[in-house]
Amino acid sequence: MMGGWSENPELCTFLESLRCGELLSGTVTAIERFGVFVALDDGPDHPVFPGVGFITIPELSWRRFEAASDVVQVGQRISCEFLQFDTWNLEARLSLRATQPDPSQAFASGISVGQKLHRQVTKLVPFGVFVQVADGIEGLVHLRELTWTPVQTPSNVVHVGDEVTVVITEIDRERRRPALSRRQASSEHQ
Repeated sequence: MMGGWSENPELCTFLESLRCGELLSGTVTAIERFGVFVALDDGPDHPVFPGVGFITIPELSWRRFEAASDVVQVGQRISCEFLQFDTWNLEARLSLRATQPDPSQAFASGISVGQKLHRQVTKLVPFGVFVQVADGIEGLVHLRELTWTPVQTPSNVVHVGDEVTVVITEIDRERRRPALSRRQASSEHQ
């Protein structure tokens, strides 16, 4: 600890002046496994961290990614939305994804249950397969919805990269994922 925040009145005053939803610009100074530090253009320096701004991993992007460096690079200029003043670390919690449209909301408003799509298989899991239905959005075809005849494992039917025709059976806005059926999209029904 720094022996109390009272030594940093300028930083405290700056952070207390920020409003939720305000846009702040700055430069990415460090990428850690727990998040990204940002040096803010208008703010004072942080006495300990490489930047007063901090973005947690979930707030980086709506899309799924492996590492923070897949989304931002050190030295990159970014604009973020201010979320809250972290009084413990004396930093501005920021969101980069809040400045981008949520792809699931745009997608959900443009699709409907019963709609057929011809899309690529992105991942196999024991309980089914994921299919990319739109940019940054994947839908799940449950194992029981893959074929009319029961299968033990999805790899008996499809592989990653295969193009499949599916029908949207449900749109789960909470989990930001449509449920799909390959079985109902086909006319194989015996």
